[in-house]
Formats: sequence, structure tokens, C-alpha cells
Amino acid sequence: MKAITRTAYGQPEDVLQLKEIEKPIPKEDEILIRVYATTVNRTDCGILTGKPYIMRAFTGLWKPKDLVPGTDFAGQVEAIGKKVTTFSIGDRVFGLHDEGLSSHAEYMTIKADKAVTQIPDNIDYASAAASCEGAHYAANFLSRLKLKKGDKVLVNGATGAIGSAGLQLVKNLGMQVTAVGNTKNLELLRSLGADKVFDYEKEDFTKDDERYHLIFDAVGKSSFPACKHLLLPNGIYSSSELGPNAQNLYLPLITWIKGGKRVIFPIPRNCRKSILSMAKLLAEGRFKAVIDRTYPMEQVSDAYKFVMSGQKTGNVILDFS
Repeated sequence: MKAITRTAYGQPEDVLQLKEIEKPIPKEDEILIRVYATTVNRTDCGILTGKPYIMRAFTGLWKPKDLVPGTDFAGQVEAIGKKVTTFSIGDRVFGLHDEGLSSHAEYMTIKADKAVTQIPDNIDYASAAASCEGAHYAANFLSRLKLKKGDKVLVNGATGAIGSAGLQLVKNLGMQVTAVGNTKNLELLRSLGADKVFDYEKEDFTKDDERYHLIFDAVGKSSFPACKHLLLPNGIYSSSELGPNAQNLYLPLITWIKGGKRVIFPIPRNCRKSILSMAKLLAEGRFKAVIDRTYPMEQVSDAYKFVMSGQKTGNVILDFS
């Protein structure tokens, strides 16, 4: 089978190769999936480069432990292990594991009890794949916060995979959402449910007169000190990144001790819960996957470089069909 491979950490043009490798055989508790679509995302880029270095605790200290990268997928079940009872050959499925799944290949295996479930009938492979990684992080961050209907939320970086998912998730909970994005995507943000938008190319959202229960920095380009004055008493700042000098790792403790406005930096977990939740929202028509562009597997380095440029809107798809 064809697969994207690498044997060292580094930049995509230096380490990625498209090769023929052996097709995996499912174990008795696994399913074999013919991959049709997968994303190149921020997690993939971190795993590819081994940066930040803390990632290497999970992906290999000196070199990658997995030959094939990739963290999410959408495809069709082609074989099942003898102990698998929850899936059948021919099922359309999608899933995720943010420490790596070797999904940038024509075929992959995954245990049937992990973060994999059937794709709703109304959803295509690309949209299913684009409802995994970013949505997982957004859902995990938001699920750890005590928010209620009518709360005011600002999402910075609302045009990215995490941000566009976070915007929709908080809107589904009945909150008032202000979204920050670039000029070309303001109408997209409104279509996803934003009540108010800021164009960061023309205006500074930190000068807003509104006050918020939550500021969710889904792109990691702001900070708690820059946003603190926008928070209501006991308001929360949360980010998808470590922040300047990794401050989002220690500010949660400091702000908890001081009381009042707080920083919360949840550690993402429970991929299975995220995937099952996304399948439900997709089936109900309450979530729209945002896709910027699609690359064939032969252009995988270009896909990674584009994602690493920070210019993408939503998700970037690798087409393995």
C-alpha cells in the first residue's frame, strides 16, 4: 500500500516520503480501514517536527516511534478481527487518536473500542475527517468549563479548525458568541453562528467595550494579561497553546490561588467521547466541517507547509481515494 513515511523529526520537505509499505493486518480486537480522507493539522505538524519537545514524551524521544504519521481518518471497514462485534465490513467510519494513528496511508488499523464510530449517512468522508482533531480539542477545552446558556464568549482565531469548531459548540449551548477572524472569513463566521465579529486585520479585539464570561484563544496568539480586562468578575481565559514563555501552564495555579479572573488550561483527553459527540452533532445537522483545501497524497509536503504557515481556514484534507 502507499503511505506517507518518515524516520526522523524535521521539516516536511526534508523527512516526508511517499512509499510502498506492507498493508497492516488487523488483530482480533481491531478493524482494518481503507482510508479515504485524513487531515493535516497542528497536532500532525507538532508530531512531525517533534516541537514543542514535550510531545516527544508520547511520540518518541530521539526519533518518531511510528513510521507513518497521521492522527485522524475517515474511511471504510475492509476487515475485522474475530472478536469485533461492533463493526461490519463496509461500514463507513471516522476517528482520532491525538498521539498518532498512522492514518496518512491507504490502510490503517485501530482497536474497535477506541475513538472510532460510524459516519452519519448525510456526511461525506472529507467532512467526517474535518470533524475530528480540531473539534476534539475545542470540545475538551469547553467541557471543563462551567458555562451556561446566555453566557458571553469570545473566540479568538475562530477561522481555524479548533476555533471554527469551538464557535459552533458554544453556539449550540445557547451562548452569545463574538468571533475574531480575518477579513475574507467574516461571512463564514456569521454563517457558523457568530453574533458579533472582529476583523483582526483592521481592528483590535482587546479594545472591545464588551465583557465576557469566557475568552477562548483557539489560535494561541493572545495572552491572559492582554485579555484580562475583557473578562467579567470570575471570568475565564483559556487557550489552545502554551502561551508566551509557557505561561498557560503555571497561570492556572496562580490565578486559582488569587481568585477572581482565572486561566484554565485543560489537558485534552477522551478522544472516544469527542468522536461520539461529533457523530451525533453531524447527524443532527448541528455542526459544519470547515475545509480550506484538499491535497493528493503526492503533495503531502505542500499540505504540511501550508498548515504550518498559519494561513489555513478550518481544515486541510489529504485525499487518499
